[in-house]
Amino acid sequence: MTTTTGSGLAAFAALLADETRATFCLALLDGRAWTSGELARYAKVAPSTASEHLGKLVAGGLLSEERQGRHRYVRLADAGAAHLVEELAARTAPAPPRTLRAASAGSAMARGRTCYDHLAGRLGIAVTDAMTLRGLLTQDAGFALTREGVRWYRELGLALDHRGRRPLVRSCLDWTERRPHLAGVAGAVLCAHALDAEWCVRIGSERAVRVTPAGEEALSELLGIEKASLR
Repeated sequence: MTTTTGSGLAAFAALLADETRATFCLALLDGRAWTSGELARYAKVAPSTASEHLGKLVAGGLLSEERQGRHRYVRLADAGAAHLVEELAARTAPAPPRTLRAASAGSAMARGRTCYDHLAGRLGIAVTDAMTLRGLLTQDAGFALTREGVRWYRELGLALDHRGRRPLVRSCLDWTERRPHLAGVAGAVLCAHALDAEWCVRIGSERAVRVTPAGEEALSELLGIEKASLR
């Protein structure tokens, strides 16, 4: 049996104790794979600096990488790494926007976004609350789907395959709403369906999503969410 030492935990925590590395991890919460150059431009650092920081994040297990030709792609290592970053972000005080563009982007992110591969922001909370109110999800002792919830997914044609280590249902603390939203396999499957069915569309270069008129109709019919609350 192996145990974590204080020095090991401190070394892991140090991976996010750098603004550039933390910025990279927050950007990668969109669930996509980014090149080193894209992250360098996003964080406004030199390519050599980005490469050095990415090497540390990969070696520390927070990121995974793959190479295609001349390009090096990185992404968050897994859902657990994404959960850790989002949870830590939820425990920090939000910085006030410095520009009108930043304020608009922040407002869009708070309204609705993806958190790695599930819905977050007011949209994610609205879906979570509606599922709970309708008896599809229980929050009594942690998040869990009810029998009605499993049937609801099945009727939508959504497969809840959780044979791996990832939990079927998990709560994730929302960093803008400061409340838990639905994550795990169930959250990921629902988010993927919402995007595939174009209930939501991505907007801008951030993780923000916008609910479409078709999405308003679907979420209103399936979960009883008021359309006005989705805008």
